[in-house]
Amino acid sequence: MITFFVCLVALVLGYLLYGVFVEKVFGVEPERATPSHRLADGVDYVAMPTWRVYLIQFLNIAGTGPIFGAIMGILFGPSAYIWIVGGCIFMGAVHDYLCGMISIRQDGASLPEMVGNELGQGARQAMRGLSLLLLVLVGTVFVTTAAGLLATMTHGTWGFDLASWRWIWIGLVFVYCILATLLPIDTLIGRLYPIFGAALLIMAIGVGYGIVTRDGWIPEITHAPFVSHHPKGLPIFPFLCITIACGAISGFHATQSPLMARCLENERRGRFVFYGAMITEGIVAMIWAAAAIKFAASQSVADPPLASKANVPYQALSAILSSNGSTNPALLVNLICTTWMGRIGALLAVLGVVAAPITSGDTAYRSARLIVADFLHLNQHKIVNRLVLACPIFAISAALVFVDFDVLWRYFAWTNQTLATCFLWTAAVWLHRHGRNAWIAFLPAVFMTVVITSYILAAPEGFRLPQTISLVVGFVAAISLAIWFLRFMRRSKDNINCDNQEDNEVK
Repeated sequence: MITFFVCLVALVLGYLLYGVFVEKVFGVEPERATPSHRLADGVDYVAMPTWRVYLIQFLNIAGTGPIFGAIMGILFGPSAYIWIVGGCIFMGAVHDYLCGMISIRQDGASLPEMVGNELGQGARQAMRGLSLLLLVLVGTVFVTTAAGLLATMTHGTWGFDLASWRWIWIGLVFVYCILATLLPIDTLIGRLYPIFGAALLIMAIGVGYGIVTRDGWIPEITHAPFVSHHPKGLPIFPFLCITIACGAISGFHATQSPLMARCLENERRGRFVFYGAMITEGIVAMIWAAAAIKFAASQSVADPPLASKANVPYQALSAILSSNGSTNPALLVNLICTTWMGRIGALLAVLGVVAAPITSGDTAYRSARLIVADFLHLNQHKIVNRLVLACPIFAISAALVFVDFDVLWRYFAWTNQTLATCFLWTAAVWLHRHGRNAWIAFLPAVFMTVVITSYILAAPEGFRLPQTISLVVGFVAAISLAIWFLRFMRRSKDNINCDNQEDNEVK
């Protein structure tokens, strides 16, 4: 358990030390008026208290991501700790902070607009399509997932069977998402999200207390950290980096941070809201990774032999996750909460596996509406304009409810990390053009390029190439982009020197 506490302390120190460094690199200007004041429209640009913006941001980017991803990721072994801590401090939190702050500097611009402003029109159009695909997919799957869970809780009531309740709940959840997408951000989201965000934190605290007080076994970083315990034999790199996205780094956050960039009252609050919310998510991921393996260990064979002790809990965890015939982290969440916290835990589990995906779904739809609005330059002050954009989005999503997502959803994780990689390259260009230290975004961008390239080449849903070949191609792709960026930096510096020389000659 020493590693667990060391990791929690490291995440807090990351916020206090590296977070301050990143803030200084960016160069906040507290006196600069933020979009929430300059462009206030009472709909999307609404200044809100910092604590409220923080809780909304946390729930926007979290949902069930740091819970489910961490549970699946700990199957790889204690290397999950390293990825959560290192990824969160040096990649995910930097990604979220720069996304939110650059959006503020560009009047609350959405992800595709920020990418286009730095990388060109072609990149802008590609990011529009990729972002909308991701957001509609996220919204649809989270709606159907939440409806399915609610249906299992209510089937048989009033004579309706499971299938009937599923469609009833899908309709009700869609109605809520439509309202949350159309109404001003402080009407539903601003009021409900802080409550759900606080509930998610309370659940994490309760589970954290269970980690300390309950029996079980937690691996230390010294327990073969680079040996994979995954039941399917998947290698740690790059599969772990795709499995744990929320809690380390996630491109979905880049679609959500601009929502709060339009509500932040002062740039100085950006580190607490954007960097801080990501660190909080990393802490939640650490808690659930440790809780999953400890709970599984407590359910496995009592006092297994020392030689096999490191393997038995992973096998037990895999068995619990697949006990109903398919991998289902929600089942484990419910077991842990009800076993460790009783009735209160059961209520918090409902909030975690039902309310959280709904709230991630509705902000996904809202982000999609704003991306289309930016593309069409359509003012969103009038509700009729919001309806014009939202109706096609929800019509497509409603049609996708009837589609089998088993294959398509497997590409979501890769698409998610691809978005994160694209924004990191965008942030590196922005930092360089504004005379900042671009390395804080450049190095994570290079690393993530290796991850997404090698993963799609080696993954079962990808090209299924040998691991060695996939890694070699991934490194070649990353090095190629790194060379392009370094040449870009050199050309930009030469242009600046030429301009300065011309100015001196004129003088």
